[in-house]
Amino acid sequence: MFSKVLVANRGEIAVRVLQTLQAMGINTVAINADPDADAPHVSLADEAHALGGSSADETYLDGQKIIELALRCGAEAVHPGYGFLAENPGFSRACAEAGLVFIGPSPKTIELLGDKIRSKETAFRAGVTVVPSSPLIVPGDSQAEALLSEIGLPLLVKAAAGGGGRGMRIVERPEDLEQALESASREAVSSFGDGRVFLERYIPAARHVEFQVLADSTGNTVHLLERECSVQRRYQKVIEETPSPALDSDLREAMGASAVAMAKSAGYTNAGTVEFLVDAQTREFYFLEMNARIQVEHPITEETLKLDMVEWQVRIAAGEPLTLSQDDIRSTGHAIECRIYAEDPFSNFAPDTGRLLAWRPPSRMGIRLDSGVAEGLEISAYFDSMLAKLVAWGPDRRSAIGRMSRALESFPVAGVTTNIPFLIRSIAHPNFISGDYDTGFIAKHPELTVAPASTPLSAAAAAIAERFWESNGNTTARRSDDASPDRPGPWRGLPKAIFP
Repeated sequence: MFSKVLVANRGEIAVRVLQTLQAMGINTVAINADPDADAPHVSLADEAHALGGSSADETYLDGQKIIELALRCGAEAVHPGYGFLAENPGFSRACAEAGLVFIGPSPKTIELLGDKIRSKETAFRAGVTVVPSSPLIVPGDSQAEALLSEIGLPLLVKAAAGGGGRGMRIVERPEDLEQALESASREAVSSFGDGRVFLERYIPAARHVEFQVLADSTGNTVHLLERECSVQRRYQKVIEETPSPALDSDLREAMGASAVAMAKSAGYTNAGTVEFLVDAQTREFYFLEMNARIQVEHPITEETLKLDMVEWQVRIAAGEPLTLSQDDIRSTGHAIECRIYAEDPFSNFAPDTGRLLAWRPPSRMGIRLDSGVAEGLEISAYFDSMLAKLVAWGPDRRSAIGRMSRALESFPVAGVTTNIPFLIRSIAHPNFISGDYDTGFIAKHPELTVAPASTPLSAAAAAIAERFWESNGNTTARRSDDASPDRPGPWRGLPKAIFP
């Protein structure tokens, strides 16, 4: 087992990984950009080192700087979390060349799965049904019209190296194809440095269901059941749950077997996730992609299976074999995760910034919070706007929804706008409660994102938060006179403070 591990990430996933490493008796190293100097993951680690700089490119994406730091401080392994360098085969390879263990799959596997075309070919060879799609295509390709006719409308233009909803465009009319190709390709170059795109059949009434897998270096592979991830905004997941209300035992068994077959076909090692689309009308399922990392939504799997995913990642990376068999995987109860973002759901989910004047997470039976922030922390515009993940577990789905609802309603936040009101509305919606929803849930229910009538209560609560904060000697929260529209001061959002 490793004696020291560097966590090459920030926010809630850095805190999450550090907690498990310390529970395992492993010394921990954190890194931070300048805006994260006071972040919880920095104070939690046994030692922390500033990377110098504010942007992602200067810090968490600078693989060479991170590797040099890991070697200087005597770390034996690097845990990448998710995002940033987690699915970068060059970083994984550079770690190996430097004598560091990358806690994740091999560079070759990351490279394979990061290419949507090659990963679909791998799935096809494994006997897993894939969504009908085209070869790589470029704007102006003379074969575009023929490929459109072959796949049919509506279709998706997708980035070959994409993810997170970037480099994707829906095409519903033939005359819109060329513009969609150009737009998706430009965004793909900007986001991934790779402008290659392809066409894929769009399934309007689809559910997004994924299967977690674990695989050791000897080829032992198991799946850890499914997660329903169909509540999405701009192709980004917002609410996840397990078990999926859409799967019966036969469909669950078939999809689980396909996930394991895909992992084996890719030569996968460590924790990964196989994502599927399920046609809500025909109940047919199709391979979508495989993510070569731990997922944001892994806590709901942990809560229902009572295991630690990060611990298994570390043990597998250290060469230990899996001691779990498929028969050992038994789910207990139901779990739901809500992602809490610093964003305004009533202004097209626009990100918000500011200082967290109040951050009082609920403490209730069956509630878990994975968070990377704390009261008083400045939420900057440099990084992703996700603040935390609220997880509710219950003995059944109804109780899990009830616990989540009560937890969200008793979660006061001030200083930044969050999506908590949207989450409260969403899990109370009849279609969510019945389990009858798909990836079009938000678009089909625009009432979820209509701003409520304003009341003086929010402003009053914000003023109370200000007085409380300053009475405790934290004068840095006072209004900045040099705030500008380009860089809002910490008091932006106070009129929209949320005190459910």
